[in-house]
Amino acid sequence: MTASKWDLLDHAHEALRSAVDAVPADGWDRPTPCDRWNVGQVLQHAAGDQLAYAARLTGGPGPAEDPFAPTAILAAAPAELLPPALDAAAEAFAGVAPGTAEVTVPLPPFTVPAETAVGAAALDAAVHAWDIAVATGRPSPLTPALAAALRPAAEALAEPLRGFAYGPALVPAPDPVADPAAWLLAFLGRRSDWTPPDV
Repeated sequence: MTASKWDLLDHAHEALRSAVDAVPADGWDRPTPCDRWNVGQVLQHAAGDQLAYAARLTGGPGPAEDPFAPTAILAAAPAELLPPALDAAAEAFAGVAPGTAEVTVPLPPFTVPAETAVGAAALDAAVHAWDIAVATGRPSPLTPALAAALRPAAEALAEPLRGFAYGPALVPAPDPVADPAAWLLAFLGRRSDWTPPDV
């Protein structure tokens, strides 16, 4: 396990790793808050996104498949998919110095300050950790502290990606101070009280 030297990203990566590790053997086909994707597809997407961040930072290889078109069947065992992607992203971000004015990212606006780039990668990992956890009946890994720390990146980046990476913000929005996780999920178009259809 590689550390990025950015606490926010390391915490988000750990949330995703823990959520994936807790998926039962029969859990990969379960529906998720991402309407079109099951748990396995969310995993493929999340791993692909982290590889895409690493590739933009280092010029190295990106994901083999389009993260926004994950296949219905896992291309490899989960243990083979996620750790290399998280390690690649962590290693890439370890080379990004705080305060760097322009850091490349794989989604619009494509160049952002270092703290926003780190927040974007962390936001992706943490929200998909939540998707996987709630889809498999696990507690939310999106703690109030983590959600609050992700808010600046969400506010900076969500609007250009609505309809593509994020849905419309839900209204009325929860209080961001009283319930940072519910606010973050609602801002990104997710219901914090989502449960699997069979529950």
